[in-house]
Amino acid sequence: MPMLSINPATGQTLQSFPTWQAGQIDTALQQVEAAQAGWAALSFDERAGFMRNLARVFRQRSEEYAHLITEEMGKLLREAKAEVEKCALGCEHYADHAQSYLRDELVASDASRSLVVYQPLGVVLCIMPWNFPFWQLIRAAAPALMAGNTVVLKHASNVPRCALALEEAFRQAGFPANTFRTLMISAAQAEEVIADRRIAAVTLTGSSAAGRRVAAIAGQHLKKCVLELGGSDPFIVLDDADIEVTAQQALVARLQNMGQSCVAAKRFILSDVIADSFVEQLKALIGQLRSGDPKDETTCIAPMAREDLRADLHAQVERSVAAGAQRMIGGAFIGTQGAYYAPAILDHVQPGMAAFDEELFGPVAAIVRVNNDEEAIRLANQTHFGLGGSVWTRDAARGEALARRIHAGCTFVNGIVKSDPRLPFGGVKESGYGRELSYHGIREFVNIKTVWIK
Repeated sequence: MPMLSINPATGQTLQSFPTWQAGQIDTALQQVEAAQAGWAALSFDERAGFMRNLARVFRQRSEEYAHLITEEMGKLLREAKAEVEKCALGCEHYADHAQSYLRDELVASDASRSLVVYQPLGVVLCIMPWNFPFWQLIRAAAPALMAGNTVVLKHASNVPRCALALEEAFRQAGFPANTFRTLMISAAQAEEVIADRRIAAVTLTGSSAAGRRVAAIAGQHLKKCVLELGGSDPFIVLDDADIEVTAQQALVARLQNMGQSCVAAKRFILSDVIADSFVEQLKALIGQLRSGDPKDETTCIAPMAREDLRADLHAQVERSVAAGAQRMIGGAFIGTQGAYYAPAILDHVQPGMAAFDEELFGPVAAIVRVNNDEEAIRLANQTHFGLGGSVWTRDAARGEALARRIHAGCTFVNGIVKSDPRLPFGGVKESGYGRELSYHGIREFVNIKTVWIK
């Protein structure tokens, strides 16, 4: 089945790509495996030079790449430009810090000299999603490559042009041949690649269902994997919060990338004292938004990435309303062309409703009302997911105390949850395991090796 590049703003098919045959996959894996030893033999400074070149390519071609991202998955153009810049920053971070992150560590023991060294595993398979088609790959590939691994990419089937553009960017940056390759393969073929002896490890960003499948195959073949999966992040607003400021931040936290982010705020857990005011302000802000061409700088509502994703989201909204949630605004298809969906607020959401129990991967805010801080934490943690969360309050100490109690891989006080190359990123529970970014991320795909000398 071919991979189709479809513009979600128009529904127009832009290009079709055939999936590879078995022989093409075998040749690519053979070449990437053969390239790994030479790449690992380079010094950190030499690898960093290529990585800085890649950062320059991203900046030089930012406009082109941003338009490509917008055309292929619908992201607002200004958000796509920010994504490309983040890729450049990620490359520079690992160019600057990989050597210190992986420096040999001397350890006192019964040896004359003993140390811990960090050595590459081999070929790392990156299975990446469509929602941040450049950044998701770079945040996994940059540390893996700087550690001395080579990388192959299996991208989401609806962003094939982004996948090929990434491979071309590595070539333009001068990386040695076959250090990074894009595999034009299906999900079924990816399962076979995970099992291939030439793949040393795999990292996946995707759904919890996909994570279970990848983990099962990797486990069967005793291969390391890192899984960054779904989320249902709580956005807790306490009774002392600045409601005007917090509502404005909530708009961004829910609607960035049209809500199609694992760490987008999903469940807005509000103190009863401020709930009515917060909902009215958020409703007013959403009511001012304008849909349109995502390349137009005045557009606020972009299309969702695919029409089937929009249909799935709408079904969740309808099930929640049928179960008692109150639709305050939005929650309907926009127009007759493209995958546009009116941003929605569902009030009085409770456990047992789809809007509470499931991940809403789109522009729908679920409002949950609570009486006190203890109830807020209880409901925040009453989820299968554990990726991110935030607390909003004028009392930073109170916010930190609650943030420490949220079961998640990252929690923010008075800030929108985001990834940052300087900080580890990942989840717990059904949001996955392992970490990306910081020194934690680069150490996921190395052999942490003891060397003992007497």
